[in-house]
Amino acid sequence: MGKPTGFLDYERETAKVLPPKERIQNFNEFRIPLNKEKQKLQGARCMACGVPFCQSGMMIGGMASGCPLHNLVPETNDLVYTGNWKQAFLRLNKTHSFPEFTSRVCPALCEAACTCNLNGDPVSTKENEKAIIETAYAEGWVKPQIPPVRTGKTIAVIGSGPSGLAAAQQLNRRGHSVTVFERNDRIGGLLRYGIPNMKLEKKVIDRRLKLMEEEGVKFVTNINVGVDITAEQLLKDYDRVLLCCGASHPRDIKVPGRDAKGIYFAVDFLKQVTKSLLDTDFAKFPYELAKGKNVLVIGGGDTGNDCVGTSIRLGAKSVAQLEMMPQPPAARTPSNPWPEWPKVLKTDYGQEEAIAVFGHDPRIYQTTVTEFIKDKKGNVCKAKIVKLKSVKDEKTGRFNMVPVEGSEEVIPADVVLIAAGFLGSEKYVTDAFRVALTPRTNVETKPEQYATSVDRVFTAGDMHRGQSLVVWAIHEGREAAKAVDESLMSYSYLQ
Repeated sequence: MGKPTGFLDYERETAKVLPPKERIQNFNEFRIPLNKEKQKLQGARCMACGVPFCQSGMMIGGMASGCPLHNLVPETNDLVYTGNWKQAFLRLNKTHSFPEFTSRVCPALCEAACTCNLNGDPVSTKENEKAIIETAYAEGWVKPQIPPVRTGKTIAVIGSGPSGLAAAQQLNRRGHSVTVFERNDRIGGLLRYGIPNMKLEKKVIDRRLKLMEEEGVKFVTNINVGVDITAEQLLKDYDRVLLCCGASHPRDIKVPGRDAKGIYFAVDFLKQVTKSLLDTDFAKFPYELAKGKNVLVIGGGDTGNDCVGTSIRLGAKSVAQLEMMPQPPAARTPSNPWPEWPKVLKTDYGQEEAIAVFGHDPRIYQTTVTEFIKDKKGNVCKAKIVKLKSVKDEKTGRFNMVPVEGSEEVIPADVVLIAAGFLGSEKYVTDAFRVALTPRTNVETKPEQYATSVDRVFTAGDMHRGQSLVVWAIHEGREAAKAVDESLMSYSYLQ
Protein backbone atom coordinates (compact mmCIF):
# COMPACT_ATOMS: atom_id res chain seq x y z
CA MET A 1 0.00 0.00 0.00
CA GLY A 2 1.87 3.02 -1.27
CA LYS A 3 -0.33 5.79 0.13
CA PRO A 4 -2.16 4.87 3.36
CA THR A 5 -4.12 8.14 3.33
CA GLY A 6 -4.63 8.29 -0.44
CA PHE A 7 -8.39 7.84 -0.25
CA LEU A 8 -8.50 10.89 2.05
CA ASP A 9 -5.94 13.00 0.19
CA TYR A 10 -7.32 12.68 -3.35
CA GLU A 11 -10.82 12.95 -4.77
CA ARG A 12 -12.03 10.43 -7.32
CA GLU A 13 -11.44 11.74 -10.83
CA THR A 14 -12.43 9.94 -14.01
CA ALA A 15 -11.91 10.42 -17.72
CA LYS A 16 -13.36 13.50 -19.32
CA VAL A 17 -16.13 12.94 -21.85
CA LEU A 18 -16.96 14.96 -24.92
CA PRO A 19 -20.22 16.95 -24.61
CA PRO A 20 -23.24 14.95 -25.83
CA LYS A 21 -24.03 17.20 -28.79
CA GLU A 22 -20.44 16.94 -29.97
CA ARG A 23 -19.96 13.19 -29.59
CA ILE A 24 -23.22 12.24 -31.34
CA GLN A 25 -21.76 13.53 -34.61
CA ASN A 26 -19.83 10.30 -35.04
CA PHE A 27 -19.40 6.74 -33.73
CA ASN A 28 -16.01 7.25 -32.12
CA GLU A 29 -15.14 6.56 -28.49
CA PHE A 30 -15.60 9.80 -26.59
CA ARG A 31 -13.78 9.38 -23.28
CA ILE A 32 -10.54 11.33 -22.85
CA PRO A 33 -8.28 9.54 -20.35
CA LEU A 34 -6.47 11.28 -17.53
CA ASN A 35 -2.77 11.99 -17.96
CA LYS A 36 -0.34 9.61 -16.30
CA GLU A 37 0.30 11.76 -13.23
CA LYS A 38 -3.41 12.15 -12.45
CA GLN A 39 -4.01 8.45 -13.05
CA LYS A 40 -1.25 7.60 -10.57
CA LEU A 41 -3.07 9.61 -7.91
CA GLN A 42 -6.20 7.57 -8.60
CA GLY A 43 -4.16 4.44 -7.89
CA ALA A 44 -3.10 6.04 -4.61
CA ARG A 45 -6.73 6.07 -3.45
CA CYS A 46 -6.73 2.25 -3.09
CA MET A 47 -6.60 1.20 0.58
CA ALA A 48 -5.15 -2.27 -0.07
CA CYS A 49 -7.88 -3.70 2.17
CA GLY A 50 -7.15 -6.77 4.24
CA VAL A 51 -10.33 -8.28 2.75
CA PRO A 52 -10.52 -6.89 -0.80
CA PHE A 53 -14.12 -7.39 -1.91
CA CYS A 54 -13.13 -5.74 -5.21
CA GLN A 55 -11.47 -8.97 -6.37
CA SER A 56 -13.77 -11.47 -4.67
CA GLY A 57 -16.15 -12.19 -7.54
CA MET A 58 -18.61 -13.91 -5.23
CA MET A 59 -22.39 -13.97 -5.31
CA ILE A 60 -24.18 -11.93 -2.64
CA GLY A 61 -27.94 -11.55 -2.70
CA GLY A 62 -28.09 -13.24 -6.10
CA MET A 63 -25.70 -10.72 -7.67
CA ALA A 64 -21.96 -10.68 -8.26
CA SER A 65 -19.84 -8.64 -5.89
CA GLY A 66 -16.32 -7.92 -7.09
CA CYS A 67 -14.42 -9.03 -10.17
CA PRO A 68 -15.28 -12.56 -11.43
CA LEU A 69 -11.74 -12.81 -12.85
CA HIS A 70 -10.26 -12.22 -9.39
CA ASN A 71 -7.93 -9.58 -10.77
CA LEU A 72 -5.31 -8.62 -8.19
CA VAL A 73 -6.87 -5.21 -7.83
CA PRO A 74 -5.03 -3.71 -4.82
CA GLU A 75 -1.71 -4.83 -6.26
CA THR A 76 -2.29 -3.33 -9.70
CA ASN A 77 -3.66 -0.11 -8.18
CA ASP A 78 -0.53 0.23 -6.05
CA LEU A 79 1.68 -0.34 -9.09
CA VAL A 80 -0.22 2.39 -10.94
CA TYR A 81 0.39 4.74 -8.00
CA THR A 82 4.14 4.02 -8.02
CA GLY A 83 4.31 4.37 -11.81
CA ASN A 84 5.49 0.80 -12.30
CA TRP A 85 3.37 0.32 -15.39
CA LYS A 86 5.09 -2.75 -16.77
CA GLN A 87 4.76 -4.68 -13.52
CA ALA A 88 1.13 -3.56 -13.35
CA PHE A 89 0.56 -5.04 -16.81
CA LEU A 90 2.31 -8.30 -15.91
CA ARG A 91 0.23 -8.58 -12.75
CA LEU A 92 -3.03 -7.87 -14.63
CA ASN A 93 -2.03 -10.33 -17.35
CA LYS A 94 -1.94 -13.17 -14.81
CA THR A 95 -5.72 -13.21 -14.45
CA HIS A 96 -7.12 -11.31 -17.41
CA SER A 97 -7.29 -12.14 -21.12
CA PHE A 98 -8.66 -8.87 -22.51
CA PRO A 99 -8.47 -5.86 -20.17
CA GLU A 100 -8.82 -3.59 -23.20
CA PHE A 101 -12.40 -4.86 -23.58
CA THR A 102 -13.62 -4.82 -19.99
CA SER A 103 -12.02 -1.46 -19.25
CA ARG A 104 -14.38 -0.04 -21.87
CA VAL A 105 -17.62 -1.99 -21.45
CA CYS A 106 -17.66 -3.58 -17.98
CA PRO A 107 -20.03 -2.02 -15.40
CA ALA A 108 -17.11 -2.28 -12.94
CA LEU A 109 -18.21 -4.85 -10.38
CA CYS A 110 -14.86 -4.19 -8.70
CA GLU A 111 -15.74 -0.56 -8.03
CA ALA A 112 -19.20 -1.37 -6.72
CA ALA A 113 -17.57 -3.64 -4.11
CA CYS A 114 -14.75 -1.20 -3.27
CA THR A 115 -14.53 -0.44 0.45
CA CYS A 116 -14.26 3.27 -0.35
CA ASN A 117 -17.70 2.94 -1.91
CA LEU A 118 -19.20 2.26 1.51
CA ASN A 119 -18.96 5.88 2.65
CA GLY A 120 -17.57 7.72 -0.35
CA ASP A 121 -16.43 7.33 -3.94
CA PRO A 122 -14.80 4.07 -5.07
CA VAL A 123 -11.33 3.77 -6.51
CA SER A 124 -11.39 4.21 -10.30
CA THR A 125 -10.12 0.66 -10.86
CA LYS A 126 -11.74 0.33 -14.29
CA GLU A 127 -9.88 3.36 -15.65
CA ASN A 128 -6.67 2.30 -13.92
CA GLU A 129 -7.04 -0.99 -15.79
CA LYS A 130 -7.49 0.82 -19.10
CA ALA A 131 -4.43 2.97 -18.43
CA ILE A 132 -2.39 -0.15 -17.71
CA ILE A 133 -3.32 -2.05 -20.86
CA GLU A 134 -3.14 0.95 -23.20
CA THR A 135 0.30 1.84 -21.80
CA ALA A 136 1.35 -1.78 -22.34
CA TYR A 137 0.28 -1.68 -25.99
CA ALA A 138 1.95 1.68 -26.53
CA GLU A 139 5.22 0.45 -25.02
CA GLY A 140 5.20 -2.84 -26.93
CA TRP A 141 4.83 -5.05 -23.87
CA VAL A 142 1.82 -6.92 -25.23
CA LYS A 143 3.53 -9.51 -27.40
CA PRO A 144 2.37 -12.77 -29.00
CA GLN A 145 2.79 -15.66 -26.57
CA ILE A 146 3.67 -18.46 -28.96
CA PRO A 147 3.81 -21.89 -27.30
CA PRO A 148 7.26 -23.46 -27.62
CA VAL A 149 5.80 -26.96 -28.00
CA ARG A 150 2.59 -28.17 -29.61
CA THR A 151 0.65 -31.03 -27.98
CA GLY A 152 -0.84 -32.39 -31.19
CA LYS A 153 -4.36 -31.98 -29.75
CA THR A 154 -7.01 -30.12 -31.77
CA ILE A 155 -9.92 -28.06 -30.48
CA ALA A 156 -12.84 -26.41 -32.27
CA VAL A 157 -14.29 -23.36 -30.52
CA ILE A 158 -17.75 -22.47 -31.82
CA GLY A 159 -18.41 -18.76 -31.45
CA SER A 160 -15.96 -15.86 -31.28
CA GLY A 161 -17.47 -13.73 -28.53
CA PRO A 162 -15.54 -12.98 -25.34
CA SER A 163 -15.88 -16.50 -23.91
CA GLY A 164 -14.78 -18.18 -27.14
CA LEU A 165 -11.83 -15.84 -27.60
CA ALA A 166 -10.71 -16.22 -23.97
CA ALA A 167 -10.86 -20.01 -24.20
CA ALA A 168 -9.07 -20.05 -27.56
CA GLN A 169 -6.30 -17.82 -26.22
CA GLN A 170 -5.69 -20.00 -23.18
CA LEU A 171 -5.86 -23.33 -25.00
CA ASN A 172 -3.56 -22.15 -27.77
CA ARG A 173 -0.99 -20.86 -25.28
CA ARG A 174 -1.12 -24.31 -23.66
CA GLY A 175 0.09 -25.74 -26.96
CA HIS A 176 -3.12 -27.13 -28.42
CA SER A 177 -4.15 -26.30 -31.99
CA VAL A 178 -7.30 -24.16 -31.84
CA THR A 179 -9.73 -23.23 -34.60
CA VAL A 180 -12.48 -20.70 -33.91
CA PHE A 181 -15.63 -20.89 -36.04
CA GLU A 182 -17.82 -17.79 -36.44
CA ARG A 183 -21.06 -17.61 -38.41
CA ASN A 184 -20.75 -13.87 -39.07
CA ASP A 185 -18.41 -12.23 -41.57
CA ARG A 186 -16.09 -10.89 -38.87
CA ILE A 187 -14.65 -12.27 -35.65
CA GLY A 188 -15.81 -10.88 -32.32
CA GLY A 189 -19.38 -12.02 -31.68
CA LEU A 190 -21.06 -9.77 -29.15
CA LEU A 191 -17.94 -7.58 -28.97
CA ARG A 192 -18.09 -6.92 -32.70
CA TYR A 193 -21.77 -6.62 -33.46
CA GLY A 194 -23.56 -6.35 -30.12
CA ILE A 195 -21.66 -3.39 -28.66
CA PRO A 196 -21.66 -0.08 -30.59
CA ASN A 197 -18.41 1.38 -31.84
CA MET A 198 -18.59 4.41 -29.52
CA LYS A 199 -18.36 2.04 -26.55
CA LEU A 200 -15.78 -0.30 -28.04
CA GLU A 201 -13.98 0.77 -31.20
CA LYS A 202 -13.56 -2.26 -33.43
CA LYS A 203 -9.89 -1.53 -34.05
CA VAL A 204 -9.38 -2.48 -30.39
CA ILE A 205 -10.72 -5.96 -31.19
CA ASP A 206 -8.66 -6.22 -34.38
CA ARG A 207 -5.50 -5.34 -32.47
CA ARG A 208 -6.02 -8.32 -30.14
CA LEU A 209 -7.08 -10.68 -32.95
CA LYS A 210 -3.85 -9.94 -34.82
CA LEU A 211 -1.89 -11.02 -31.76
CA MET A 212 -3.93 -14.20 -31.39
CA GLU A 213 -3.36 -15.09 -35.04
CA GLU A 214 0.37 -14.57 -34.55
CA GLU A 215 0.15 -16.90 -31.56
CA GLY A 216 -1.34 -19.59 -33.78
CA VAL A 217 -5.12 -19.38 -33.34
CA LYS A 218 -6.97 -20.06 -36.59
CA PHE A 219 -10.15 -18.08 -37.28
CA VAL A 220 -12.82 -19.22 -39.74
CA THR A 221 -15.71 -16.87 -40.59
CA ASN A 222 -19.01 -17.33 -42.44
CA ILE A 223 -19.38 -20.89 -41.15
CA ASN A 224 -22.64 -21.54 -39.32
CA VAL A 225 -22.10 -24.69 -37.30
CA GLY A 226 -25.20 -26.87 -37.44
CA VAL A 227 -26.00 -25.54 -40.91
CA ASP A 228 -22.81 -25.30 -42.99
CA ILE A 229 -20.97 -28.02 -41.09
CA THR A 230 -22.35 -30.80 -38.93
CA ALA A 231 -21.60 -31.55 -35.32
CA GLU A 232 -20.57 -35.06 -36.37
CA GLN A 233 -17.95 -33.70 -38.75
CA LEU A 234 -16.47 -31.43 -36.08
CA LEU A 235 -16.27 -34.26 -33.57
CA LYS A 236 -14.55 -36.36 -36.22
CA ASP A 237 -12.04 -33.65 -37.11
CA TYR A 238 -11.27 -32.34 -33.61
CA ASP A 239 -10.38 -33.89 -30.27
CA ARG A 240 -12.66 -31.51 -28.37
CA VAL A 241 -15.45 -29.07 -29.23
CA LEU A 242 -16.23 -26.03 -27.08
CA LEU A 243 -19.61 -24.36 -27.59
CA CYS A 244 -19.49 -20.59 -26.97
CA CYS A 245 -22.42 -19.48 -29.10
CA GLY A 246 -23.99 -17.06 -26.62
CA ALA A 247 -27.55 -16.69 -25.38
CA SER A 248 -28.55 -15.42 -28.79
CA HIS A 249 -32.26 -16.25 -28.82
CA PRO A 250 -33.91 -12.83 -28.27
CA ARG A 251 -37.04 -12.40 -26.18
CA ASP A 252 -39.93 -11.22 -28.35
CA ILE A 253 -42.91 -8.94 -27.66
CA LYS A 254 -45.99 -10.90 -28.71
CA VAL A 255 -48.78 -8.37 -29.10
CA PRO A 256 -51.17 -7.50 -31.95
CA GLY A 257 -49.38 -5.81 -34.85
CA ARG A 258 -46.04 -7.50 -34.16
CA ASP A 259 -45.81 -8.41 -37.87
CA ALA A 260 -45.56 -4.75 -38.87
CA LYS A 261 -42.52 -3.61 -40.83
CA GLY A 262 -40.01 -1.50 -38.95
CA ILE A 263 -39.86 -3.67 -35.80
CA TYR A 264 -36.41 -5.12 -35.10
CA PHE A 265 -34.64 -7.01 -32.40
CA ALA A 266 -32.05 -4.68 -30.87
CA VAL A 267 -29.12 -6.98 -31.62
CA ASP A 268 -30.10 -7.13 -35.31
CA PHE A 269 -30.38 -3.34 -35.47
CA LEU A 270 -27.03 -2.78 -33.76
CA LYS A 271 -25.37 -5.37 -35.99
CA GLN A 272 -26.75 -3.73 -39.13
CA VAL A 273 -25.43 -0.35 -38.04
CA THR A 274 -21.96 -1.61 -37.15
CA LYS A 275 -21.68 -3.74 -40.29
CA SER A 276 -22.60 -0.74 -42.45
CA LEU A 277 -19.97 1.38 -40.73
CA LEU A 278 -17.28 -1.26 -41.11
CA ASP A 279 -18.17 -2.11 -44.71
CA THR A 280 -17.76 1.55 -45.73
CA ASP A 281 -14.78 2.20 -43.42
CA PHE A 282 -16.99 4.70 -41.56
CA ALA A 283 -17.46 6.78 -44.73
CA LYS A 284 -21.23 6.25 -44.70
CA PHE A 285 -23.64 6.23 -41.76
CA PRO A 286 -26.87 4.22 -42.27
CA TYR A 287 -29.12 7.21 -41.64
CA GLU A 288 -31.97 5.49 -43.48
CA LEU A 289 -32.56 3.33 -40.41
CA ALA A 290 -33.66 6.15 -38.12
CA LYS A 291 -33.27 9.64 -39.60
CA GLY A 292 -36.39 11.74 -39.06
CA LYS A 293 -38.19 8.81 -37.40
CA ASN A 294 -39.82 8.33 -34.01
CA VAL A 295 -37.88 5.49 -32.39
CA LEU A 296 -39.35 3.36 -29.63
CA VAL A 297 -36.92 1.22 -27.63
CA ILE A 298 -38.45 -1.55 -25.52
CA GLY A 299 -36.11 -2.49 -22.69
CA GLY A 300 -34.24 -0.53 -20.07
CA GLY A 301 -30.90 -2.35 -19.91
CA ASP A 302 -27.51 -1.66 -21.46
CA THR A 303 -28.62 -2.84 -24.88
CA GLY A 304 -31.63 -0.53 -24.76
CA ASN A 305 -29.36 2.36 -23.87
CA ASP A 306 -27.07 1.45 -26.80
CA CYS A 307 -30.10 1.61 -29.09
CA VAL A 308 -30.92 5.08 -27.77
CA GLY A 309 -27.39 6.37 -28.39
CA THR A 310 -27.22 4.75 -31.82
CA SER A 311 -30.62 6.11 -32.91
CA ILE A 312 -29.63 9.63 -31.90
CA ARG A 313 -26.44 9.36 -33.98
CA LEU A 314 -28.58 8.30 -36.92
CA GLY A 315 -30.74 11.42 -36.68
CA ALA A 316 -33.89 10.11 -34.96
CA LYS A 317 -36.71 12.62 -34.63
CA SER A 318 -37.53 11.35 -31.13
CA VAL A 319 -36.54 8.46 -28.90
CA ALA A 320 -38.61 6.84 -26.14
CA GLN A 321 -37.42 3.94 -23.99
CA LEU A 322 -39.93 1.74 -22.17
CA GLU A 323 -39.04 0.00 -18.90
CA MET A 324 -41.47 -2.38 -17.21
CA MET A 325 -40.04 -1.96 -13.73
CA PRO A 326 -40.30 1.09 -11.43
CA GLN A 327 -37.59 3.74 -11.48
CA PRO A 328 -34.73 2.66 -9.19
CA PRO A 329 -33.88 4.77 -6.14
CA ALA A 330 -31.13 7.40 -6.35
CA ALA A 331 -29.17 5.79 -3.50
CA ARG A 332 -28.89 2.36 -1.88
CA THR A 333 -31.81 1.23 0.23
CA PRO A 334 -31.33 -0.61 3.56
CA SER A 335 -32.24 -3.86 1.79
CA ASN A 336 -29.38 -3.37 -0.68
CA PRO A 337 -26.29 -2.82 1.49
CA TRP A 338 -22.65 -2.68 0.41
CA PRO A 339 -20.94 -4.80 -0.95
CA GLU A 340 -23.98 -5.98 -2.92
CA TRP A 341 -24.31 -4.64 -6.44
CA PRO A 342 -26.05 -1.25 -6.04
CA LYS A 343 -29.57 -1.35 -7.47
CA VAL A 344 -29.73 2.41 -8.02
CA LEU A 345 -30.66 4.75 -10.85
CA LYS A 346 -28.01 4.92 -13.55
CA THR A 347 -28.13 7.43 -16.37
CA ASP A 348 -25.91 6.08 -19.14
CA TYR A 349 -24.40 7.81 -22.14
CA GLY A 350 -27.38 7.26 -24.46
CA GLN A 351 -29.84 8.70 -21.96
CA GLU A 352 -27.51 11.64 -21.35
CA GLU A 353 -27.48 12.30 -25.08
CA ALA A 354 -31.26 12.07 -25.32
CA ILE A 355 -31.60 14.59 -22.49
CA ALA A 356 -29.20 16.95 -24.28
CA VAL A 357 -30.92 16.61 -27.67
CA PHE A 358 -34.60 16.30 -26.73
CA GLY A 359 -34.63 18.01 -23.35
CA HIS A 360 -35.88 15.06 -21.29
CA ASP A 361 -34.96 11.57 -20.14
CA PRO A 362 -36.20 9.04 -22.75
CA ARG A 363 -37.12 6.43 -20.14
CA ILE A 364 -40.75 5.74 -19.35
CA TYR A 365 -40.99 3.49 -16.31
CA GLN A 366 -43.65 0.92 -15.39
CA THR A 367 -44.91 0.84 -18.95
CA THR A 368 -45.29 -1.78 -21.67
CA VAL A 369 -46.67 -2.13 -25.19
CA THR A 370 -50.08 -3.69 -25.78
CA GLU A 371 -50.32 -3.23 -29.56
CA PHE A 372 -48.39 -2.01 -32.59
CA ILE A 373 -50.41 0.00 -35.10
CA LYS A 374 -49.65 -0.23 -38.83
CA ASP A 375 -50.18 2.25 -41.64
CA LYS A 376 -51.68 1.33 -45.00
CA LYS A 377 -48.34 0.00 -46.23
CA GLY A 378 -47.93 -2.30 -43.26
CA ASN A 379 -45.29 -0.19 -41.56
CA VAL A 380 -45.45 0.41 -37.83
CA CYS A 381 -46.50 4.00 -37.15
CA LYS A 382 -47.80 4.00 -33.56
CA ALA A 383 -47.76 1.93 -30.41
CA LYS A 384 -50.37 1.49 -27.71
CA ILE A 385 -48.80 1.54 -24.29
CA VAL A 386 -50.15 1.03 -20.79
CA LYS A 387 -48.93 1.80 -17.29
CA LEU A 388 -48.13 -1.06 -14.93
CA LYS A 389 -48.35 -1.51 -11.19
CA SER A 390 -46.90 -4.11 -8.85
CA VAL A 391 -49.47 -6.52 -7.42
CA LYS A 392 -48.77 -9.41 -5.07
CA ASP A 393 -49.92 -12.85 -6.16
CA GLU A 394 -51.63 -14.32 -3.09
CA LYS A 395 -50.91 -17.90 -4.19
CA THR A 396 -47.18 -17.59 -4.91
CA GLY A 397 -46.32 -14.52 -2.85
CA ARG A 398 -44.59 -13.00 -5.85
CA PHE A 399 -45.16 -9.48 -7.10
CA ASN A 400 -46.24 -9.16 -10.72
CA MET A 401 -46.47 -6.09 -12.94
CA VAL A 402 -50.09 -5.77 -14.13
CA PRO A 403 -51.76 -3.13 -16.34
CA VAL A 404 -53.40 -0.10 -14.74
CA GLU A 405 -56.94 0.19 -16.06
CA GLY A 406 -57.59 3.42 -17.94
CA SER A 407 -53.89 4.29 -18.40
CA GLU A 408 -53.69 3.36 -22.09
CA GLU A 409 -51.98 5.80 -24.43
CA VAL A 410 -50.97 5.89 -28.09
CA ILE A 411 -47.52 7.22 -29.00
CA PRO A 412 -45.77 7.63 -32.38
CA ALA A 413 -43.39 4.84 -33.35
CA ASP A 414 -41.88 4.60 -36.84
CA VAL A 415 -39.10 2.26 -35.69
CA VAL A 416 -39.38 -0.21 -32.79
CA LEU A 417 -36.30 -1.82 -31.28
CA ILE A 418 -36.92 -4.77 -28.96
CA ALA A 419 -34.19 -4.92 -26.31
CA ALA A 420 -35.98 -7.24 -23.89
CA GLY A 421 -33.08 -9.60 -23.26
CA PHE A 422 -32.45 -13.17 -24.39
CA LEU A 423 -34.08 -16.50 -23.60
CA GLY A 424 -31.08 -18.78 -24.04
CA SER A 425 -29.12 -20.63 -26.68
CA GLU A 426 -30.43 -21.16 -30.19
CA LYS A 427 -32.18 -24.46 -30.75
CA TYR A 428 -30.55 -25.49 -34.01
CA VAL A 429 -27.10 -25.44 -32.40
CA THR A 430 -28.04 -27.40 -29.31
CA ASP A 431 -30.07 -29.84 -31.43
CA ALA A 432 -27.06 -30.40 -33.69
CA PHE A 433 -24.90 -31.50 -30.76
CA ARG A 434 -27.77 -33.16 -28.84
CA VAL A 435 -26.62 -31.61 -25.57
CA ALA A 436 -28.89 -31.54 -22.52
CA LEU A 437 -30.44 -28.19 -21.63
CA THR A 438 -31.64 -26.47 -18.49
CA PRO A 439 -35.27 -25.30 -18.24
CA ARG A 440 -34.02 -21.90 -19.48
CA THR A 441 -32.48 -23.58 -22.57
CA ASN A 442 -28.92 -22.96 -21.44
CA VAL A 443 -26.54 -25.86 -22.05
CA GLU A 444 -26.55 -28.05 -18.95
CA THR A 445 -23.43 -29.09 -17.05
CA LYS A 446 -22.71 -30.12 -13.49
CA PRO A 447 -22.38 -27.14 -11.12
CA GLU A 448 -19.16 -25.16 -11.69
CA GLN A 449 -18.20 -27.54 -14.52
CA TYR A 450 -18.11 -27.12 -18.30
CA ALA A 451 -18.43 -30.62 -19.78
CA THR A 452 -21.82 -31.17 -21.42
CA SER A 453 -23.88 -34.35 -21.48
CA VAL A 454 -22.14 -35.30 -24.76
CA ASP A 455 -18.67 -36.79 -24.64
CA ARG A 456 -15.86 -34.41 -25.75
CA VAL A 457 -18.24 -31.44 -26.00
CA PHE A 458 -17.84 -28.53 -23.59
CA THR A 459 -19.57 -25.15 -23.22
CA ALA A 460 -18.91 -21.69 -21.79
CA GLY A 461 -20.21 -18.14 -21.69
CA ASP A 462 -23.80 -16.99 -22.06
CA MET A 463 -24.70 -20.30 -23.69
CA HIS A 464 -23.82 -21.90 -20.38
CA ARG A 465 -24.76 -19.37 -17.68
CA GLY A 466 -27.37 -17.32 -19.56
CA GLN A 467 -27.26 -13.68 -20.63
CA SER A 468 -24.56 -11.96 -18.64
CA LEU A 469 -21.59 -9.56 -18.74
CA VAL A 470 -18.46 -9.60 -20.88
CA VAL A 471 -16.33 -10.11 -17.76
CA TRP A 472 -18.32 -13.21 -16.81
CA ALA A 473 -17.94 -14.53 -20.37
CA ILE A 474 -14.16 -14.14 -20.16
CA HIS A 475 -14.18 -15.88 -16.77
CA GLU A 476 -16.19 -18.75 -18.22
CA GLY A 477 -13.92 -19.04 -21.26
CA ARG A 478 -10.82 -19.28 -19.10
CA GLU A 479 -12.39 -21.84 -16.75
CA ALA A 480 -13.71 -23.93 -19.65
CA ALA A 481 -10.25 -23.87 -21.22
CA LYS A 482 -8.87 -25.32 -18.02
CA ALA A 483 -11.52 -28.09 -18.08
CA VAL A 484 -10.84 -28.91 -21.73
CA ASP A 485 -7.09 -28.96 -21.12
CA GLU A 486 -7.47 -31.29 -18.16
CA SER A 487 -9.66 -33.66 -20.18
CA LEU A 488 -6.94 -33.83 -22.85
CA MET A 489 -3.82 -33.94 -20.70
CA SER A 490 -5.10 -35.35 -17.36
CA TYR A 491 -3.87 -32.18 -15.64
CA SER A 492 -3.80 -28.42 -16.30
CA TYR A 493 -1.61 -25.55 -15.22
CA LEU A 494 -3.83 -22.93 -16.87
CA GLN A 495 -4.88 -20.18 -14.47
